Amino acid sequence: MSTLENDKVAPLSNYVPKVPKEIECSIERTLEVIGGKWAFLVLRELFCGTKRFGELQRQVTGISPKSLTDILRHLEDHGVLERMAYPTVPVTVEYTLTPKGQDLHQILKEMKLWSAKWT
Repeated sequence: MSTLENDKVAPLSNYVPKVPKEIECSIERTLEVIGGKWAFLVLRELFCGTKRFGELQRQVTGISPKSLTDILRHLEDHGVLERMAYPTVPVTVEYTLTPKGQDLHQILKEMKLWSAKWT
């Protein structure tokens, strides 16, 4: 075995999907990661691509700057999105979904279809 194979760097755990041994009946853990109603609306916007804070605030009607900040931090802490800050004046900050966040797209599409059918 070469020394290069021994020097592999382990990937960040937030970006490597787990293979579940068994699937729990509860969706509590998913809801803890996703958060409340604002998170769904922020995710909807980020499925279209990278956005800046001001863009998200304009597109998610009715959200306060504090609520948006709280949701973005929550989603970042749970590995759903990445925050990139660029050294400009003023600082430019962009938010992008991680693979973990992109994986939520199908779930939200199904919820949208259900709502269209039943509400």
